[in-house]
Amino acid sequence: MNNKSRRVPSGRLSRLAHFGGLAGKVASNVMIAGAKQALSGQKASRSELLLQPGNIHAVAEKLSHLRGAAMKLGQLLSMDAGELLPAELSVLLERLRSDAAPMPHKQLVATLEKELGPDWLDKFSHIELNSFARASIGQVHKATSEQGLPLAIKVQYPGVADSIHSDVDNVVSLIKLSGLLPKTLNITPLVEEAKQQLLVETDYHQEAKALSAFEQALAHNPHFKVPKSYPALSSKHLLTMEFVQGEPLEAMTSLPQAKRDQLAYRLIALFFTELFELRMVQTDPNLANYQYNRDKDQIVLLDFGATRIISPSLCLGYKKLLQAGAAQNRQKLKEAACEIGYFSDDIDPHYQNAVLSLFELAISPLRASGPFDFASSGLAKQISEQGRALSTQSRQWHTPPVDAMFIHRKLAGLYLIASRLKAKVELSPLLNEIQV
Repeated sequence: MNNKSRRVPSGRLSRLAHFGGLAGKVASNVMIAGAKQALSGQKASRSELLLQPGNIHAVAEKLSHLRGAAMKLGQLLSMDAGELLPAELSVLLERLRSDAAPMPHKQLVATLEKELGPDWLDKFSHIELNSFARASIGQVHKATSEQGLPLAIKVQYPGVADSIHSDVDNVVSLIKLSGLLPKTLNITPLVEEAKQQLLVETDYHQEAKALSAFEQALAHNPHFKVPKSYPALSSKHLLTMEFVQGEPLEAMTSLPQAKRDQLAYRLIALFFTELFELRMVQTDPNLANYQYNRDKDQIVLLDFGATRIISPSLCLGYKKLLQAGAAQNRQKLKEAACEIGYFSDDIDPHYQNAVLSLFELAISPLRASGPFDFASSGLAKQISEQGRALSTQSRQWHTPPVDAMFIHRKLAGLYLIASRLKAKVELSPLLNEIQV
């Protein structure tokens, strides 16, 4: 984790200047490297020149400095556009998952005063100015209430909410200028939805509502713990929650096999509950959003900023899709995919079948008659290879509904977590609970 503090540029002009400087630096590096290659008699492709280590470092470092939408969009594109993007662009976007640098204490104190008032310090008996967690939009601090309750305070980086539209447009411009984004791939719906999603994520009042909704919905489920929120100590850009003890879920690989299997099953079962019962899905399956409390045998759920409400029609479409995939009924699978909005009317049959095969592959863990071994199955690699094969058929690319992309992002993330836990899970009972 990067512990060196850096002031977050909060004005639109200052943020624009950073983007301009980044574009100039990348272009300069490409020209210099190209000249060196030419002088040495070697010839490099545009992507090789663009993705030289100096440029990748410059992009990752700059967006880590800017935080906010610039960094978040890179994360969204790298996960949501997935295998439809060329390998070179995926490499570049993957670097945008870097930890953000913390705010300097002076900027942090100014932000706390702005959000909670000049008497903000009187509202707590103690607060730690050094953050213990950071992400693209905010950083988190431990505190203690006047009543002695342990708290976690999420403080949004200044200027993030106001710069969403300009930051997103600037990142997209950089990507388009790179020449790596296929002209036939229309990312406009994703980009516009990303802006709206980011606006929601920067409104901590909305996250507090989602937090409370999940807390209420899972109140009687002993397997999960959702932190309580404290509205009186929160604002639109600051969220105070109950601090819950837990260890990183990714550190649970040393647990017995049966326990790891159980944890993976619980998370995937929760996804089914979110999608088909609550119709409310937390769509950010980042490992950092899950912790485990060994003493209470509970998975701690964190960060509900990316919660999306799922329409009844989309919910029904996915029920049909999963049931058709489980029954290996290709015709029903096609009908469900069309109902969700995956195929345009003029879709090429060969391409359509390739997409359906990819769906069947993704559903295979749910269809397995016994425990599915996520670690040794090679599922992620197979999905990647099939996705890469699809990416060569660029003329047929069709941008699916944005909600569908967020749902796929969640399921793919849960599969990855199951793989990291080396879990072997029987998921077929979950399909039996789905009724159309």
